[in-house]
Amino acid sequence: MAFWWPIIVLAFAYAICRFLLMLIPPNVPSIDVDASDVLDDGNQTQENSFIYIPPRGRTQQSDRKVQCYEPATMKYLGFFPALTPAEVEERVAQARKAQKIWAKSSFKQRRQFLRILLKYILEHQKLICEVSSRDTGKTMVDASLGEIMTTCEKITWLLSEGEKWLKPEYRSSGRSMLHKISKVEFHPLGVIGAIVSWNYPFHNIFNPMLAAVFSGNGVVIKVSENASFSGCFYFRIIQAALAAVGAPENLVDVITGFAETGEALESSVDKIIFVGSPGVGKMIMTKAAETLIPVTLELGGKDAFIVCEDVDIPQVAQVAVRAALQSSGQNCAGAERFYVHRDIYTSFINQVTKIVKSVSAGPPLAARYDMGAICLQEHSDKLQHLVDDAVDKGAEIVARGRFGHLGEGAVDQFFPPTVLINVNHTMKLMQEETFGPIMPMMKFSTDEEVVKLANDSRYGLGCAVFSGSQRRAREIASQIHCGVAAINDFASNYMCQSLPFGGVKDSGFGRFAGVEGLRACCLVKSVVEDRWWPYIKTKIPKPIQYPVAENGFEFQESLVEALYGLNIWDRLRALVNVLKIISEQNPVAGGKRND
Repeated sequence: MAFWWPIIVLAFAYAICRFLLMLIPPNVPSIDVDASDVLDDGNQTQENSFIYIPPRGRTQQSDRKVQCYEPATMKYLGFFPALTPAEVEERVAQARKAQKIWAKSSFKQRRQFLRILLKYILEHQKLICEVSSRDTGKTMVDASLGEIMTTCEKITWLLSEGEKWLKPEYRSSGRSMLHKISKVEFHPLGVIGAIVSWNYPFHNIFNPMLAAVFSGNGVVIKVSENASFSGCFYFRIIQAALAAVGAPENLVDVITGFAETGEALESSVDKIIFVGSPGVGKMIMTKAAETLIPVTLELGGKDAFIVCEDVDIPQVAQVAVRAALQSSGQNCAGAERFYVHRDIYTSFINQVTKIVKSVSAGPPLAARYDMGAICLQEHSDKLQHLVDDAVDKGAEIVARGRFGHLGEGAVDQFFPPTVLINVNHTMKLMQEETFGPIMPMMKFSTDEEVVKLANDSRYGLGCAVFSGSQRRAREIASQIHCGVAAINDFASNYMCQSLPFGGVKDSGFGRFAGVEGLRACCLVKSVVEDRWWPYIKTKIPKPIQYPVAENGFEFQESLVEALYGLNIWDRLRALVNVLKIISEQNPVAGGKRND
């Protein structure tokens, strides 16, 4: 016992010291970011306060400008340039020069960059959410959940584990290479290009940027033409944080434009990350084939939300409504197909209906609303078409939410939360990605049936399964062909930033987040070296040195048997033969060949 006391005391002292160190706040400098032009303080000039009327019959591309407006009010926000291919190539070239310097940076410097960002985010949550709300129409709560929390979680995970997963990883060398050290090294790829969507303008920029910069890369991000206003402000935050740690200028860049701008970016970078539709994703793949660069695609989703008969109905109904209505359907990996066991179908519908009827939608910064506006122009027409198609085929609308005060110019930017029953898979609503606040509810009788229904989709991003038996929920989820599964919860996976995120089928491939997403930003290099250099070196055995001896194949055959034989006696017998051949080998015999 006396032997253990010193060890116990030292361990306790170490724990106390670690705890005391945790109490010392890190020295993280603050950064100043100009936000005077992104908030509506009621003092807008006449020039920048009019209602924006989208052009009809022509596209914005012809103007070479990306026009920005508030979806919830249609107030004009200004414009940004649509960069030409030559301008994009120049931006990437500048990032490439900066990356060569940043690749030599220490993890200590990279972690300080993350801490500065985290400090700014924590101190300016309201500002970040308001800018997101103005640009996309989402509520402040939805912006906090989807933008702030996920980004903070990613930063803290990188601070905690990022360096660990980018250090060389040692692997076993196998039987034939016992005298070697085998490892995998993770080197920066160079400049990563990201083309991101509008639904989470803050997180969609920070997500690829954080992984790229922490792994030593430069990154150029093309933001959506539907979220350029917020994207360009968020870029200021990144610039200020990079400057604070002495990073080279132009290491990170945010560019604006349309399809031509994105195509030019893809042609110039060392890897492309794309978040968007399956149609555009396929075009990205075609373009990437020209330069053979790696691609990560996060495309559409049609997630199944499965409710078994043994659940807490009021609790799960709340989760279901949140899953469907978050950010007016702007939620990534949103639930769009709801399967409810027939034994509780009516009760569950009644509970969901009660909740949905209490939901109010309106301009998110004007008052307290549960749901904001739809970001995309004319998207409400598509949603109504999907509802009409379902009703024509036998579906029934049982509940619709209500609106608050809407401006005359913004009425088309809102769609009432809608619950439909008696739906089936012949309806477009159950097959096409909706991106809207619609809850189609379908019955199922058995676990086998619901698995078949959930897999009857061209998408495979995620699923959520609810059951009073966790084992049952796991078994159902394990049979659904998708990349993300939540058991008795919804979308919790994305808050676990140690986990990879991505899908299969028309939902794309490759992964964000986690070890897989971080290392996807790297050149993965296999390295083998001598374990006991210079004492033991690799030397080609004489029987297979040039010119190869007559018994060279016999030697090789015995060597394979000695290394990989199925039982110890066969391997020992072969080893004896190997040693015999080597001992008999001499330079004269080795030089004999049949002409």
